[in-house]
Amino acid sequence: MNKKLKVLLSGGGTGGHIFPAIAIADEIRKRFPDTEFLFIGANGKMEMEKVPQAGYKIEGIDIAGIDRGNMLSNLGLPFKILKSLSRSKKIIRNFAPDFAVGTGGFASGPALYEANKLGIPIFIQEQNAHAGVTNKILSKKAKAVFTAYPKVEGFPAEKIKFLGNPIRENIITGMTETDLAKEKMGLSKDKLTILSVGGSLGSRTLNNAWRSHLNELVNKDYQLIWQTGKLDYKDILEETKDTHCRNIQILEFIKDMELAYSAADIIVSRAGAIAISELAVAKKPVLLVPFPFAAEDHQTKNAMNLVEKNAARMVKDSEVQEKFWNILEEICNSANVRNEMSQNMEYFAKPNAAKEIVDEIFSMLMR
Repeated sequence: MNKKLKVLLSGGGTGGHIFPAIAIADEIRKRFPDTEFLFIGANGKMEMEKVPQAGYKIEGIDIAGIDRGNMLSNLGLPFKILKSLSRSKKIIRNFAPDFAVGTGGFASGPALYEANKLGIPIFIQEQNAHAGVTNKILSKKAKAVFTAYPKVEGFPAEKIKFLGNPIRENIITGMTETDLAKEKMGLSKDKLTILSVGGSLGSRTLNNAWRSHLNELVNKDYQLIWQTGKLDYKDILEETKDTHCRNIQILEFIKDMELAYSAADIIVSRAGAIAISELAVAKKPVLLVPFPFAAEDHQTKNAMNLVEKNAARMVKDSEVQEKFWNILEEICNSANVRNEMSQNMEYFAKPNAAKEIVDEIFSMLMR
C-alpha cells in the first residue's frame, strides 16, 4: 500500500467479541506492520484492559445495554446513547480510518454507526448462529458480514460470508497426536479420556453433573480432565479427595488448552461461539450443554447448528440431571459414532478465519 493504513475496530463486553477483533488486527498487522490501529470500547468493560494488553490503543465511550433486572436504571440510557454517538463521531473524525470492523457488543453500535455516517466502509464479524441486536441493525449498511455459520437469521443473505470465527493461533498450530498428548498430561493412552470445560469461571451445571456421576466414571475406568473453574474448584478438590478418583485430573484453569483438546477422545462443553470454533478445529466428538441465560438463547442456536449436521450431541441445561450420562455413554460406547461426529465437525472448522476475513476485506475495498 502506498499510504499508511488506518483501521478502526470495535467490539467488547465479553472475550467472544474482543478476541476476534484482536485476531483480525493481528492479521492486518502481519501484512502491513506500520498500520495504525484504534479500538473503541465501552468504559468499565473488559476490552479496556484486554486490548492494551494485546498492544493496541483503545478509546472508551460511556455506553451500556438495557438492564432488564432494574428498568428504572434505564431512564438515563437515551442520554448515554447520544453521548456515546457524539464521542464516537469525534474519535473517528480525529483518527480518519480507511475502514472499520465491528465484532459486536455495546461499543460497536455507536462506533460503526458513526463510521458509516462519515462515509467510512464498515464490516461486521458475528460470532454466533443468532445475530446480535447491534450487528443486525448495522448489517444493512455493512459491506459484508462475516459469520461462523452458513445461515444467520437477521442478516441480508447476500452480505453473509461464512468464514468462521478467528481463534487463538496456538489452537490452530499446537494440536498434537492424542496418545502423545495423554502421555504429556500423565494419562494412560489406553483409556478413553473425556475433557470437560466450562469457561474461566466454570459451569456449575457441568460440575454438578460430574459430581452426580463420579461412581459411574470410576466404574467405567474413564479418564476425566475436569476444568472446574474458579467458583467450585476448592470444594470439588475437598469432595473428591477420599474417593477412588485416580483417573481424574481436577484443574481450576487449563492454560495449555491445545494439549487438553489433543488428549481428549470426547469433549463436554458449553456452547459459546469461540469455544465451538475451537472445538471444530480440534475435530473431537462433543457433547454440548448450552448456557440457557445467554442473550436470546444464542448458545442453544450455536449448538443446534452442529447437532443438525451430526457433529455434536446436545443436552439442555434443564435436562442434565436426567439425560447427561445416558447421552455421554452413547458417545463413549461407539467408536463409529465418535468417528462420524469428528468427520462432520470438519464442516465448521475454519482455522484460517482471520486470514480469509482480511483477504475478503481488502478484496472488497479494491473493487
